[in-house]
Amino acid sequence: MGKQIVITGASRGIGFETARILADLGHSVIAVSRSEDGLKKLQSTSAGRIIPLSLDLTRPDSVQRIIDLILKETGGVDALIHNAGLLINKPFPELTDSDWMDQWQLNVMIPVRLTRELLPYLNPEAHIVNIGSMGGFQGSSKFPGLSAYSVTKGALSILTECLSAELASQKVSVNCLCLGAVQTEMLEQAFPGYQAPLNPGEMGEFIANFTLNGHQFINGKILPVALNNPG
Repeated sequence: MGKQIVITGASRGIGFETARILADLGHSVIAVSRSEDGLKKLQSTSAGRIIPLSLDLTRPDSVQRIIDLILKETGGVDALIHNAGLLINKPFPELTDSDWMDQWQLNVMIPVRLTRELLPYLNPEAHIVNIGSMGGFQGSSKFPGLSAYSVTKGALSILTECLSAELASQKVSVNCLCLGAVQTEMLEQAFPGYQAPLNPGEMGEFIANFTLNGHQFINGKILPVALNNPG
């Protein structure tokens, strides 16, 4: 029987491929992104059931729109993938308070808010997957210009551990995948000219499989997914 899955940041890159693969496997995917064109492309590319929802997750009414769609289309959620993220690449002295807050809002507060508000709609044995970064993995190599991004992804990792304890009584599993380098637009912005060892389709296949099966074996873990550092 197909699962009901919500994924943010689904209009391009890793989110796009993860949503497409999950839908092609027979699952119902609510794909959330600001880009209406990207979601239309996702829908046309997938042979499965993609339910597109174009919205700005920073808007106060965004979570309610997701809840309304869940109630209309699925009735419950088996997996929630927090994939949407923001990367601002600037040397530390040039990062403004606004830069820090923008990344904190998208990389931390949106997963916090979305998880909190969707809790009543998570089915038993649901799996929350936070898409982190090797930049936010303790002990990994760090790179100039990525301090704010890495700090927010580190916070997402700790949130994972906290939520796994908080939600254990509800039988909800929470894990964080700290991704290494994947050849996406975001990587190109951070490391111009760098050639990653993996493409979004390859990483999307891994994330899709982990979302469906990983919580049978793992809970509350921060997992590096990288061939080296950064990739």
